[in-house]
Amino acid sequence: MKILVTGGAGFIGSNIVDSYIEAGHDVIVVDDLSSGCIENINSKARFYQVDIQSTEIVKIIEEERPNIINHHAAQKSVPKSVDDPILDANINVIGLLNLLNAAVSAQVSKIIFASSGGALSGNTDVIPTSENCEPSLISPYAITKYISEKYLHFYQITYGLNYTVLRYSNVYGPRQNADGECGVVPIFMNNILNNNQSYLFTYEDMPLGTTRDYVYVADVCKANISALENGDNNIFNIGTGKEISISEIYNIILDMSSRSELPLIRKAERKGDVRRSALCSKKANKDLKWEASTSLHQGIRETFSFLLSKHR
Repeated sequence: MKILVTGGAGFIGSNIVDSYIEAGHDVIVVDDLSSGCIENINSKARFYQVDIQSTEIVKIIEEERPNIINHHAAQKSVPKSVDDPILDANINVIGLLNLLNAAVSAQVSKIIFASSGGALSGNTDVIPTSENCEPSLISPYAITKYISEKYLHFYQITYGLNYTVLRYSNVYGPRQNADGECGVVPIFMNNILNNNQSYLFTYEDMPLGTTRDYVYVADVCKANISALENGDNNIFNIGTGKEISISEIYNIILDMSSRSELPLIRKAERKGDVRRSALCSKKANKDLKWEASTSLHQGIRETFSFLLSKHR
């Protein structure tokens, strides 16, 4: 199968590329390297350094004619989306529409789309949250992800372009950048290794911090493998269903580092921050035959080992 992966030089995308190549697929990587790293790209993949908003990506899709497009290129920061909603919309919505039009023209059979379960399920009292929960759109990032899902549905009913939406909880693992909210695990690891202070952005009534559902990147790759042939025209949560506070994550990493105590410094919440988040993935268990199998401690240990190998 020929698969084009946008954002294939990024943290999640590059791990998925590796999984596809290991499974014997022909993989094309498209990435503008604005946040991805060329070192992440599998040597067996063909690489195009292209922005998904450009006309060049249309030409690439027409020439390559992939069976499937796996779309992971995105503006992925909630705080950045609050600061610059236009940038967020241009990348996450206009970029997607550019891909969808090219996919229809090139007769691509399916789009696998990386959405956000955490952002869309925000501030509900039902934890873990299912796909049926009414989205809580409290950030431009959440809005653009939700709109993107609606456009996928439109292109399916109008042009017959199939899709599978994977709504991720907080993904972590090797190659993750310490570049904001979505990179809290490597941020804490880097700070601890360098004996630097870390900060806890949280609400006044949540002294241990906001809560998240952390899923290991290797488990996410398995969901993307399954989505190649399963889950057509449906939306799936990809998470562990387990809610844990940011301070608990920090303490696990601190204990693992064998460093002296380095307490978190508390700061006020950031605009757009979801208070609590954990995803119910029973639908993915049933229809994708998928479940998260990596424990949090095991995943953090493997992530820390990877970071240490780069730190030396």
